[in-house]
Amino acid sequence: MDTGAQIRELIEKAYAELDSSGASGALLALEEALRLDFEDAEVVYALKCVNWWLEKTRELEFIRDPYDRGGYILSQWNAFCVFLRRIGGGFDRCVFAVRRYVFSTALRAFQDILGSGANEHDPGLLLQVGRCYKGIGNYEQALKYLEQAARFRREDGETLAHLADVNALLGDARAAKALFREAFFADPPGVDLCALESEMILVLASKVRELGYAGPELLEWIPIYGALWGVFSVRRELKQAELGRLKQSIFVLENELRGGGRATGRQEAPAALPRLINRYFWLLDHYINKAENPGLIEETMLKIKVLDPEIYEQYRR
Repeated sequence: MDTGAQIRELIEKAYAELDSSGASGALLALEEALRLDFEDAEVVYALKCVNWWLEKTRELEFIRDPYDRGGYILSQWNAFCVFLRRIGGGFDRCVFAVRRYVFSTALRAFQDILGSGANEHDPGLLLQVGRCYKGIGNYEQALKYLEQAARFRREDGETLAHLADVNALLGDARAAKALFREAFFADPPGVDLCALESEMILVLASKVRELGYAGPELLEWIPIYGALWGVFSVRRELKQAELGRLKQSIFVLENELRGGGRATGRQEAPAALPRLINRYFWLLDHYINKAENPGLIEETMLKIKVLDPEIYEQYRR
């Protein structure tokens, strides 16, 4: 067998070890491959990834509580994503194997708590288990746990976004669009874009980012452009109580933007402005669906025009 074939075999062995949660075995295979060719780009990349996680998981020796152990592992995933962007030159097969290793390790910790079912109504635990199943690619099981978590957390952006993400990964675009819209309406800061995988939301976020938005502000503008560009196109009818809460939140945000006699604008209130526009969109949906007085529709449209003429023109189209 030539050197190239040997290296390929060792790389695949390393990935198989990671798939079965054997990070130490993966490290040995990759170190052997490195001895054959210390310049092989994939071997060097995979070694960096495995060593990164082995260093992080050493901390698990000092964490006794299973929930804390699983939570610690998941808390490191975003930092790992930053690390991947820094080292560049991604190899998808490697990242997929590492993902399975990470989320399956966390899943085992959470499963220890699930036990005989005594904790099956803990929404935090259900969310974490659902996240783990999503991470290892078992979307059907992920859907099961995330739906249960969402029953307890109907206005939690993180839970709704993960549920939307799984629906998108399973090919249910209609449910995904509706749930993403709910998540970004209820709790934009709670949505963790780094933890989402579906092309639907990642492409939308990328395009909004190209408009110059970043950080927390990006999360606030995603639902605006999601509605304008037809991504968040699945709407539902508001219940009377929901309509009342919507109008109350609009009143609060309007006062926030007016506070101190300041002029409204993107620089004045980076979160309140898009959040208010998003609520106006929901109110317009309600008025149009209910065939309300056209005057109410026009009044709401004029409010959007005052806040942001550009958004107003895009909505009219």
